[in-house]
Amino acid sequence: MSIRPVSHTNRALPAIEGAGVRLHRAFGFQDPGQADPFLLFDDFRGDRPEDYRAGFPWHPHRGIETITYVLAGTVEHGDSLGNSGRLGAGDVQWMTAGSGILHQEMPQGNARGQMHGFQLWANLPRHLKMTQPRYQDVRGGDIPELVDDDGTRVKVVVGDYRGYKGPVDGIAAEPQYLDIFVPPLKRKVFPVDTRRSAFAYVFEGAGRFADAGAPRGVLLEKEVMGQEVNIRDLSGNRTLVQFGRGDEVAVQAGPEGVRFLLVSGAPIQEPVAWHGPIVMNTREELQQAMAELRNGTFIKPAH
Repeated sequence: MSIRPVSHTNRALPAIEGAGVRLHRAFGFQDPGQADPFLLFDDFRGDRPEDYRAGFPWHPHRGIETITYVLAGTVEHGDSLGNSGRLGAGDVQWMTAGSGILHQEMPQGNARGQMHGFQLWANLPRHLKMTQPRYQDVRGGDIPELVDDDGTRVKVVVGDYRGYKGPVDGIAAEPQYLDIFVPPLKRKVFPVDTRRSAFAYVFEGAGRFADAGAPRGVLLEKEVMGQEVNIRDLSGNRTLVQFGRGDEVAVQAGPEGVRFLLVSGAPIQEPVAWHGPIVMNTREELQQAMAELRNGTFIKPAH
């Protein structure tokens, strides 16, 4: 078994999307091969309603799938298929835009005004770009959670993990999407198929990834609960960690523990032509999609 090395880390950067939603973007709208098959990852959270309540009014998508995971507050949604609903804390929505869909997502805070969620875009391969749109809402109570004896918790949102299967399926990239908490100062190793691209996104606490058993040449400088902790070598809140090849991801939790998403998927390795919410393979296909948006033929009849 081989521990995946860390190939790249970066902090999610502030961005404004929709009608004025303030969020943080870990990656997206840059090199489409950076995290193939994934295209974009956004962390939208806030304690002030003015930062998110304008929402994401009606807009199109084609050629991708989106996975929305809500941790706090709610998201009201509707689409051109006639679907509507509400995602609450812990809920997940998977949407296959396929040949084209129009939808809106309107976040609302909880009783304390807090809103927090993530959205991940997964690319569709060429032969599925024009597939029929579909979507699935999954309630948080239907997401299996494993709790180890040491207090480590793993929610299996998508994919298989230690015999547990996430309730969201049918995604072309066949991703594994785990919500993981590792208690303070614990070291854990998680299997990841070596053929997949993988990244972690830290959103609570901090941890050290890659060869978590070694300090990587940085002096240990703090002792917590009788253990030395390398606090300068920890990835903290809103940090994206991308990995090289290997079949395990290792993490050493910091003094407050660490909570992160661990996401992996099979690379598509196809050309990408991308404009906003539309992702195709060629510039001609992209131009056709934009023309259809203008002339009203973007939404295709069900078949």
